[in-house]
Amino acid sequence: MYVDEKKINKLFLYWLIISLILVFMIIIVGGLTRLTNSGLSITEWELFTGLLPPLNESSWQFYFDQYKEIPQYKLLNFNMSLNEFKIIFYWEYFHRILARIIGLFFLVPLIYFHYSKKIDISHMKKCYLIFSLIILQGFIGWYMVKSGLVNNISVSHYRLAMHLFTALLIISIIFWLIKNLFSKTKKIFFDFSNNNLPFLSLIFLLFAQIIIGAFVSGLDAGKIYQTWPLMGNSYFPNDLNVKNFENIFEFDNHSLVQFYHRNLAYIITIYIIILGIYIYKREMTHLFLPLKIFLFFLVLQGLLGILTLISGLNIYLASVHQITSVVLILSALNLYFFKVK
Repeated sequence: MYVDEKKINKLFLYWLIISLILVFMIIIVGGLTRLTNSGLSITEWELFTGLLPPLNESSWQFYFDQYKEIPQYKLLNFNMSLNEFKIIFYWEYFHRILARIIGLFFLVPLIYFHYSKKIDISHMKKCYLIFSLIILQGFIGWYMVKSGLVNNISVSHYRLAMHLFTALLIISIIFWLIKNLFSKTKKIFFDFSNNNLPFLSLIFLLFAQIIIGAFVSGLDAGKIYQTWPLMGNSYFPNDLNVKNFENIFEFDNHSLVQFYHRNLAYIITIYIIILGIYIYKREMTHLFLPLKIFLFFLVLQGLLGILTLISGLNIYLASVHQITSVVLILSALNLYFFKVK
């Protein structure tokens, strides 16, 4: 009986690790789908259909004709050929197929582990939450796509940010659960003690930065100012006219959103330097390595952000910049995990 329980727990851990990799992969594919402006190439949700791509010319023409009905084609891609359409179609198609694979891969073992009754109930509750978020993510994805089918040539940057935030939430919960399993602990994430608040604040700042980054991506705000460290010839963008308090919350303003994204990066950098000094002064030696890992990815992320900007939004640099943001979140969670008792 003990041997069987040990095997199931090991299987449970492997399942979560593969789930983490799959979610990481779909975030990469989702980012490239956005960067290639491919997300609106399939104009129907196709919840139970669309498992296979078009297999003949008539099917391809059907999907292409549907795409021709939306503003993105009429206003932006009106001279697109069928072969060019196939490229953006496949990006969105693989994104949706991978989402289905993740849903099934998580559901079937979850049912098995549920009925085995050999997995700690606290771990199972987190898995139920993860699966609920996966289902919710599917609805958010279609809710996002719908925003670009009627009056806009791209999806709503607010809905894009919501979609990305949910993906990060899913991968963060899986990562935290894996860390607990590896260390044979049951550390609680929301431990709001005074000692933990500085580390939770760091995670909050990173999530806020990634949301602003999604605004930048969704609005193509990186195309406005492609210089650094100044925005054009000044620190504050000269095309902004802030007349009252409400203007600072205009997240539809391309220049303002890019300004926030830049400056929040500076704030995070200053914050982690102060936090690092705090860690070393308190001689928290168990946090030295996690801190160094975080600092490495923070520096890398900053360099990638600058290079992406001054390169004219090179798609490869932009993609790596998005990928590194996920790794940065996980490294911050890793740092916080070693702090929580």
